[in-house]
Amino acid sequence: MSVFADLHVHTTNSDGSMELAEVPSAARSAGASVVAITDHDRLHPDLPTPVSVVDGITVVHGIELRVEAPGGQHVDLLGYGVYPTPELAEELERLQTDRKERGQTIIDCVEERLGITLGLESREGLGRPHIARAIAAHPETEYDFSGAFENLIGADEPCYVARDVPSFERGAALLSDASGLVGLAHPYRYDDPTAALALTSELDAVERYYPYGREVDTRPIERAIADHNLVPTGGSDAHEDILGKAGLSKEEYRHFRSAVTL
Repeated sequence: MSVFADLHVHTTNSDGSMELAEVPSAARSAGASVVAITDHDRLHPDLPTPVSVVDGITVVHGIELRVEAPGGQHVDLLGYGVYPTPELAEELERLQTDRKERGQTIIDCVEERLGITLGLESREGLGRPHIARAIAAHPETEYDFSGAFENLIGADEPCYVARDVPSFERGAALLSDASGLVGLAHPYRYDDPTAALALTSELDAVERYYPYGREVDTRPIERAIADHNLVPTGGSDAHEDILGKAGLSKEEYRHFRSAVTL
């Protein structure tokens, strides 16, 4: 399927490698006409409206917000067509403070454990991919990007630090008040996809198309869409400059757009 709309893209505003100004060129290279910017726990300061046109490409202002679901599993919610409320802005400011403190703790741990200086300072928007790239680029380490996660900063590894995230109920409510559409991201990336999909009864959408890199049974997603009248979304979860690995057709995007702007 040709991807008309890639609705899951990250920029340097969080842990992506592209500036916003570079996104339109990447979209055209992929044959996409629409992109949603969904930076982690952060709204993009250069997208003042829910939907904009940037260098000829339609850009949906979105966000990817991590929350803690009942049972303790962390899942990601995607808000589309965001126009921030004071309550959402306050929560995102809290999350960025936590992210900055967490990032510095991870950096300090890596530097002490490896006996190196990464030359990286924690900041708002910093994520573990930034730290992994710095580890991989350092001439005195043996780890590549994946190895940094697998041996140092991934979950349960020695330099991992958990985040303080809002509950599913609070996160969903904040996004619902500030967004045109709220959906569950990549249901098959979680330890318990069934429990994650059960949350869609409280949401508007679910990420139907996603490049998992493996075969997945999409029938439970299709059932959730039918049972809860969900809007299917999709995107490549791009952190680099390659877009269009997954997304919506033009017809599917029309359905999405009408739901976002209701």
